Amino acid sequence: MKRILFLSLLVPSFLFAQHTIKGNFYPAKDYNLALLYKVTPTVSTYIANSEIKKDGSFQFNLDSTNKKGIYRLVYAIPQEDYNFDIIYNGKEDIELSFNSETGVKFKTSIENKLLASYTNSMSMVSQSLANYYSQKIKDTMALKAIFKTQRETQLNFEKAAKETIALQFIKANKSYTPKKPEDVKLYTENLKNHYFDNIDFNNQTLQSSSFLEEKILSYVFGMTTDSHDDIKNYKKNIDVICSKIKGVPQKVKRILLLDLWQQMVDLEIEPVANYIAETFLMDIAVSLNDQELLNALIVYSETSIGSKAPDFSFEVKKDNITSTKKLSELNISENYIILFWSSTCSHCLDEVPQLNTFLNSFEKGFVKVIAIALEDEPKGWQNIKKNYPKFIHVYGKGKWDNEIGDAYGVIATPTYFILNKDKEIIAKPVNFEALKPFFKAD
Repeated sequence: MKRILFLSLLVPSFLFAQHTIKGNFYPAKDYNLALLYKVTPTVSTYIANSEIKKDGSFQFNLDSTNKKGIYRLVYAIPQEDYNFDIIYNGKEDIELSFNSETGVKFKTSIENKLLASYTNSMSMVSQSLANYYSQKIKDTMALKAIFKTQRETQLNFEKAAKETIALQFIKANKSYTPKKPEDVKLYTENLKNHYFDNIDFNNQTLQSSSFLEEKILSYVFGMTTDSHDDIKNYKKNIDVICSKIKGVPQKVKRILLLDLWQQMVDLEIEPVANYIAETFLMDIAVSLNDQELLNALIVYSETSIGSKAPDFSFEVKKDNITSTKKLSELNISENYIILFWSSTCSHCLDEVPQLNTFLNSFEKGFVKVIAIALEDEPKGWQNIKKNYPKFIHVYGKGKWDNEIGDAYGVIATPTYFILNKDKEIIAKPVNFEALKPFFKAD
């Protein structure tokens, strides 16, 4: 009976045995909360959250229900920008430290330390190659030595990582290594041609991490040609990537290409963002019946620089007579500013008076403001708009659920669009200060 009782006490302890993910954030005052997710190729499942204490420490307790794989720790908003991946093998505790300038450093965890060490070692080899070629050194023995180090480093880490999750990343990251010295032109060409040789885009572990997105971005922006046409280079590189991911499930393709599209949007490289959308991503959205994504891609394209501004109707009052006009029908100015604002937006209440004063210095007929107020109710707007009698005022009923705002993809106020006399979008300044140079005399 004693033995049975002992075993009955031991079983729950075994079933609920825990591992931990813990560490410190520096400087502690910059962080409040950490969120942990289990990541699969298409879904991130919330696991837990941990308060980041005054000393920067945090801790997650994992039990037997937490399966091995890739986990993502989020430490700020927006979540897609402020996070890092962690390998959890279900066998060990993980301790780390994080600094916004130097990134994550693992103190314990064989898997994560091994991968970090590999990444650092291969980075040093790459730096040696860059130094060799940039200095135009003619000593081929030195180059042979670097390539030998690269081969041996790769092989040693693959052996050390045997039977670990980290091995999948180490093998996928294996770089092109020539058997004999190559000049910089040939080496660069071969490096690009063999860039994806060891990457299996259908590997679910790689799909669950940020690895594939990072490799794709490095290829698009890093593997340039002799041509100085960046747009052309980016498009060619994207074509190569799409040929490599042809057999990947549509949901995974969506994630990879949407990430690339968003990068181009953030960098304001509109021609390439629209190329990704129109050539690849829209078809994927249609196949997945993803109407939200499809609409976002269309709106972005239709509000890109050079596009005709989406048309809309509004009421104008003259001599106590109200009539309906369309943006496309206006012929009263050389330039137009479409301003999305709100009477409850503090930034708007700061910038709109400055805009009004600035534009009063120009002659009549040079620029006209169409001010679309995104409002929940009209009372505040009706009082404030009286301060700007030269604006064409449009009431944007529904605020964030407004037809005109939706057509222009507005997600914040104030938002500006500058149009020429033909109602083509010529600029999208991020604020009033960025708008001013478009109307200053040469």
